[in-house]
Amino acid sequence: MHLNTTAHRVLHAGALLIGLILPFTGTAQPGLSQSGQTASVPQPPEGQIQSAPPQPGAPQPSTPTGPDSSGALRATLPNGLRVVIVRNPLAPVAATSVNYLVGSDEAPAGFPGTAHAQEHMMFRGSPGLTADQLAAIGSVIGGNFNANTREGLTQYLYTVPAEDLDVALHIEATRMRAVLDSKEEWEHERGAIEQEVAQDLSEPSYVLYSKLRAALFAGTPYAHDALGTRPSFEKTTAGMLKSFHDTWYAPNNAILVIAGDVDPRATLTEVKQLFGDIKPKPLPPRPQVKLRPVQPKSFSVDTDHPSGTLMIAMRTPAPTSADFPALEVLADVLSSHRFDLYGLVPQGKAIDAGFSLDPLPDAGLAYATVSFPAGDDSKQVESAVRAILLKVARQGVPPELVDAAKTQERSAAQFQRNSIAELASVWSEALTLYGLQSPDEDLERIERVSVADVNRVARQYLDLDHAISAVMLPKGSGQPVASHGGGFGGQESIALGEAKPTKLPPWADAALRRLVVPPSTLHPVVSTLPNGLTLVVQTEDVSDTVSVLGHIRNRPETQEPPGNEGITQVLDELLTYGSERLDRVAFQQQLDAIGARERAGTDFAVEALAEHFERGVELLADNELHPALPEQALNIIKTQLAHGIAARNTSPGFLTQHSLRAALYPQNDPSLRMATPETVSALTLDAVHSYYRSVFRPDLTTIVVIGNVTPAQARATVEKYFSGWTVNGPKPEIDLPVAPPNRPGVIAVPDASRVQDVVILAQNLALTRSDPDYYPLQLGNAVLGGSFYSTRLSIDLRKNSGLVYSVGSTLQAGRTRGAYLIEYASDPQNVTKAANMVIGEIKAMQTTPATQDELVRVKALLLRQIPLNESSVDDIAHGLLGRIDLGLPLDEPTVAARRYIELGPDDVQAAFRKWLRPDDLVRVSEGPTPR
Repeated sequence: MHLNTTAHRVLHAGALLIGLILPFTGTAQPGLSQSGQTASVPQPPEGQIQSAPPQPGAPQPSTPTGPDSSGALRATLPNGLRVVIVRNPLAPVAATSVNYLVGSDEAPAGFPGTAHAQEHMMFRGSPGLTADQLAAIGSVIGGNFNANTREGLTQYLYTVPAEDLDVALHIEATRMRAVLDSKEEWEHERGAIEQEVAQDLSEPSYVLYSKLRAALFAGTPYAHDALGTRPSFEKTTAGMLKSFHDTWYAPNNAILVIAGDVDPRATLTEVKQLFGDIKPKPLPPRPQVKLRPVQPKSFSVDTDHPSGTLMIAMRTPAPTSADFPALEVLADVLSSHRFDLYGLVPQGKAIDAGFSLDPLPDAGLAYATVSFPAGDDSKQVESAVRAILLKVARQGVPPELVDAAKTQERSAAQFQRNSIAELASVWSEALTLYGLQSPDEDLERIERVSVADVNRVARQYLDLDHAISAVMLPKGSGQPVASHGGGFGGQESIALGEAKPTKLPPWADAALRRLVVPPSTLHPVVSTLPNGLTLVVQTEDVSDTVSVLGHIRNRPETQEPPGNEGITQVLDELLTYGSERLDRVAFQQQLDAIGARERAGTDFAVEALAEHFERGVELLADNELHPALPEQALNIIKTQLAHGIAARNTSPGFLTQHSLRAALYPQNDPSLRMATPETVSALTLDAVHSYYRSVFRPDLTTIVVIGNVTPAQARATVEKYFSGWTVNGPKPEIDLPVAPPNRPGVIAVPDASRVQDVVILAQNLALTRSDPDYYPLQLGNAVLGGSFYSTRLSIDLRKNSGLVYSVGSTLQAGRTRGAYLIEYASDPQNVTKAANMVIGEIKAMQTTPATQDELVRVKALLLRQIPLNESSVDDIAHGLLGRIDLGLPLDEPTVAARRYIELGPDDVQAAFRKWLRPDDLVRVSEGPTPR
């Protein structure tokens, strides 16, 4: 199933320093994306807003006698609420998704963001549940609560420890009954949502996609997304929002999906108790979408990205169409690394390429996306892409790629079960967007697709005479400048809000004050191969899959030879060209034959069905230990990368990162090393081979095997294919040196494409991850800004003042050093105001102990992170790899939980006094000049 689920953006504070302090980030591996998507292909922008459900009238589930063939327990309550419960015992976690069949399509004329605004206001309180209570509850039960708005669908999402499921259900039942939508709360939230609009308008990919939709769906509600506009929000009243909720938010217009380690029958009983007495409502007619013929159009937008992007989009039918399964297979074929579109990459004509589907309620769009080096002629790129698509429309697709696509879809259907939150999302998409009874039904449709079906829909819908072409063209930034836009500690005086203790409803209070170390469900088996490779095996049987993830301890900043800066990026690209035995296409063909996804590198992985586990490991080892590293490909990669680095080194994003590092670390610090076109162009194949031999070594490698496999099977298989990997020379020096304290500074990086500033406040720390002070600092960070809505920073900067859309803080600590960062986005005139408020809050943490109420709340939050961080196979594997990389015990989360429970207000205050230097914060902004 081609899912494009996108939730509201929450800024990840400190993202610019990830990799400088922590060499292993614990992020998902590139190249392991869902079949039919490629990692670098832009998806519909954040915030919202992509697809929508079919019109009411989709098949209604009946009251069950037991779980059906899909494993789901279904029921329709007398008030019309449809309920689907899917058990998954991966971790003691539950995910809920309340899907209201209303979105921007139903917004009043002239107010396109009404549904989006009401989504925000659902977090601003209901009768019997104030905004402060909701924020406090949401942050304590894990902070994993979110929402998104689309054309005909608004979703409210929770992922919580299973024992807190009743709390999440109480919240959703309360909000379904009624919402406050008070004038005062809307005045506060209006500022935050307008910040979000400004934030998205500062992202070139959002602007590109918005213009593309406007051209493809002119004269229909799909010509705009659900985000809304500042002028319309200025005219929107709280009364309008209340009316929207009263009209559309009803049990007979909603589907509740629950997934996780729950007792389905007991859960259904509780759902009936909480939701059963909510009255249904008569629903008004839905707007009709009358599609007009597409008028071909081309346009371009400037981007601050270092590479260009071409999109060629065509309109398709809705996901409920009989043609849609064939379109899904077509998208998979066109995205295949064995197909001509991706073939532009090894030819040196593109950096990446893929094909995507974005389904809407009554239509959809399909688009080819190609990234190309800065300086290349976009017209030539477009001509090449059009020629490929035209050939498919006229001659059809290779039959073997149809078989490969269907095999990959079978595999992907199993892997969807490896995440509790994703499982809830996949089921919600199937029921609301696709009009199906289960995700399995989509796979059944795909299984029936023939080569002839794919060729037929290619002829019909790859209509290049009615396509929209859109291009993002790289445009460099001005150089960073020292800014004097108010600096810190200016004349503006703002009364700080207070994170007051909040009395919780009885159904939440006892549960959320529970401070008990949750038992981990993990029991990894650790062993070491004779060559020094560490193997960790965790058996899980929620799906018939096995994932193998590996990490080699490394750091390019300290390991790249002088004059070879950029060699790591070159090697990463070369590793996609197969092995000494199998070239790039032949290697992908072997992966397709077993429905596997693989990536080689210092972070490497293969995912396969359990029956193909051994073959998957064999292919992974072949690529990882015997890479092809062809010289012809090297020359193409060097040329592309040199052009890309030339553009990157003048892009605002890179200049922001580099300026921040330069302000935090001394001039000769390894983190300031940077590749240039000259260092990349000078690289030789011998240099690449030498670097590969020095970095890729088993005694610095950890492999995690997780899935439907025994420790003995995993050990035998890994040893069979990786035991021949030998050590070459002494272990290299990897860790960064200890850095002296930084001095304060204010730097502004101009970015003409942004209407809003992204701001980082940061200081370096001598703190290491093994330092005992890490835990009181992390506890204090959760109070200050590291736990979403109910933090001091969020209350002051977002909720009370509306100066920012979101704000967060991050404590980073590695083996030798750390950093503390606060990130927010705001209009230029608010940058300094917000910075001053941040400094004031840090100083307050140093002078006044945190309250017991605050500490209980954040302790409960951090304790709940243990099961939440074990609720997907990827999270489990990356957690294990990350702890080993940092030299921590595998049960460190449990150790941390015990430590958090012991800590008191004085411990937190002492740690903030000892380590944080608010007067030394560096401020780096990207966007318009702050004022």
